[in-house]
Amino acid sequence: MPKPAAGTMAVRGNRTGAEVTNHTLTGSFVARLWRHLVCADKVTPMTAPTKAERRSELLAARRALPRALRDVEAEQLQAHLADAVRGARTVCAYYPVGAEPGSPALLDRLRELCATVLLPITGPVDEILPLFWGEYVPGHLVPARFGLQEPAGPKLEPSALARADVVLVPALAVDRTGVRLGRGAGFYDRSLPLCKPGIRLVAVVRDSEILESLPVAPHDVPMTHALTPGGGLITLGPAVGG
Repeated sequence: MPKPAAGTMAVRGNRTGAEVTNHTLTGSFVARLWRHLVCADKVTPMTAPTKAERRSELLAARRALPRALRDVEAEQLQAHLADAVRGARTVCAYYPVGAEPGSPALLDRLRELCATVLLPITGPVDEILPLFWGEYVPGHLVPARFGLQEPAGPKLEPSALARADVVLVPALAVDRTGVRLGRGAGFYDRSLPLCKPGIRLVAVVRDSEILESLPVAPHDVPMTHALTPGGGLITLGPAVGG
């Protein structure tokens, strides 16, 4: 058998039981193959984004939306409110700020649809407590923490949440089973367990913010529905999500 050229390696293989063929592999190819085999075990497996990473991505996407599109989506949400609060006398809502879906006009529409609209009031600055509540009266809101507007008073105890027939909950995203991703402060995690059983818990999000799955923690209270500009009121839950 002739010797391979310099810088190559001969490989002997069988095509059939009797036929022997010679193959030459260049040194550079062998080196690339070796690097591939050595590095194959060192590839870092892909991991799901953390909650903090998801929050950062979702907030950045919201802030990038043109003002005109936000206004259109706020009007679409307003058109779906009647479905979201159908049959409710008391609804707990919130004052949308920044790039949150919706607008303050949603609160006026809720007031037309329901007898009572309650808005959250945050507690002391150095504490994360269940939310207090106050009745929404147009023209009687005061600046508060986190850029919010809160009712001027009277201030109702956190247990007032049990009066609600529907709660509209701010969210950065929600998944098909009802897991909600908030901003991470923990106010709603501490407040939602005070709701009466069986009521409608509605995460208000953009259409693209309904995700297939989100990480869930033991203290998470699942949403029963999502309200989106394009899809309107969407039912969530384990049976729906999969």
